[in-house]
Amino acid sequence: MKTLLSVKNLNVSFGNQKILEDVSFEVEKGESLAIVGPNGAGKTILFKALLGLTPFSGEIKWQPNVKIGYVPQKIDFDRYLPMSLGDFLLAKARILNLPAEIVEEKLNIVGFSQETLKTGLGNLSFGQFQKALIVFALIGDPDVLLLDEATLGVDAPYETYIYEIIRRLEKERALTTLLISHEVEIVYRYTTRVLCLNRKMICIGPPQEALNEETLKSLYKEATVYHHRH
Repeated sequence: MKTLLSVKNLNVSFGNQKILEDVSFEVEKGESLAIVGPNGAGKTILFKALLGLTPFSGEIKWQPNVKIGYVPQKIDFDRYLPMSLGDFLLAKARILNLPAEIVEEKLNIVGFSQETLKTGLGNLSFGQFQKALIVFALIGDPDVLLLDEATLGVDAPYETYIYEIIRRLEKERALTTLLISHEVEIVYRYTTRVLCLNRKMICIGPPQEALNEETLKSLYKEATVYHHRH
């Protein structure tokens, strides 16, 4: 397998406050890596460092010419903005010099109808908007998808539907995924490895091995520990 991403001795500080300290790991092509940890552990900052959106020291090395798609936890926008879903998605296609037909192709992946393109962004349900963000990220056919709690606030059936879409893309297109999640069951079901983070890297490995009771207690001091059964 090819190494898609190599991170060595990654450090991020804001002033005198260390947010991430000596984080090192690798991601292979086609892998699905979960990043778990408590609030304030530095998970989103890690993603921002990987995307070049925040200063850091250490080394972040992506495979040459890799294409990255990013699905943020949320986007703050004016719900009264006169912009349709079609306007939103076509804007990215134009930036990448892609034909408009590419948007219709991506809509089918998440189960949107063509009529949905006419819907105002402010009229989409929360779950629909999260799917729209996935479509946005997929335009340009990324090699790797970063998902920052992309289903936060989505009800359980819709959450399962979205992760099944992502799993299908991993199989059909050899898509590599990095996802942030607080849900242990999602990590067990949809990822091949997990990185446990609390400013420093606590552990990394297959979920069934890494997410043991001792590790979970060190990450979430007063959290309920869930045991996974095969």
